Amino acid sequence: MSLKPLDPATWPPEISDMAGGYAGRLNVYRTIAHHPALLRAIDTLREHIVNQTALGPHLSEVAILRAGHRLASSYEWDQHILRARARGLSDARIASLKGPVEKMAPEDVVIATAVDELFDARMMSPASAATLERLVGRQGVFDLIATVGYYSILGYTLKSFDVPQDDDVTAALVETPLEPPPR
Repeated sequence: MSLKPLDPATWPPEISDMAGGYAGRLNVYRTIAHHPALLRAIDTLREHIVNQTALGPHLSEVAILRAGHRLASSYEWDQHILRARARGLSDARIASLKGPVEKMAPEDVVIATAVDELFDARMMSPASAATLERLVGRQGVFDLIATVGYYSILGYTLKSFDVPQDDDVTAALVETPLEPPPR
C-alpha cells in the first residue's frame, strides 16, 4: 500500500506546531502525520532516542544503522549514512555495519550483536546484555532496546506504506556515495 507523505501546510491543528521541525521535513514523519495522535505520542520518545540516549552519538548511529540493515529499510540506512558521517563515523565503519560482526570494530560488535539478538531471538542473551552494560551502562542497555523498537516502528511504516526517500538524502548520496569497506 502506498501512502503519500502529507504536506505540512495541510496538517491538522493538533500537530501544526510540529510542521516546521523534523516532522515536517522528513517523509517518514510526514507519513505518520496521517495519524496525528501517534505522531504527537512518538515525539517524546524520538527526542530521547535521537538526542538524549545513553549510547552517545556514535554508538547510537551504530545501533540505528544495524537496525536499518536488519529491517532492510533503505530509507533508514540512507538517512543514517548522512547522520553517521555528520557525527564523525567513517564510511568504512558505516559500511561494515551491513556485514558480519567479525569485520567490525570491537565496540560495534557489542552493539551489532545485541541488535541482531533482538531481531533474531526477540531478546538479548545474558552474556550480550552484560557486555553491553559494561560498554554503555545499564541505561544504555535500555536505550539500545528502545532504539531498536523505535526504528522498527519507523521501518515497518516505511516499508508498509512505500514511503519515498527524502530528495535531499538521495541527492547527497549521489554526490558522495558510501565508500565500500576495505577488503
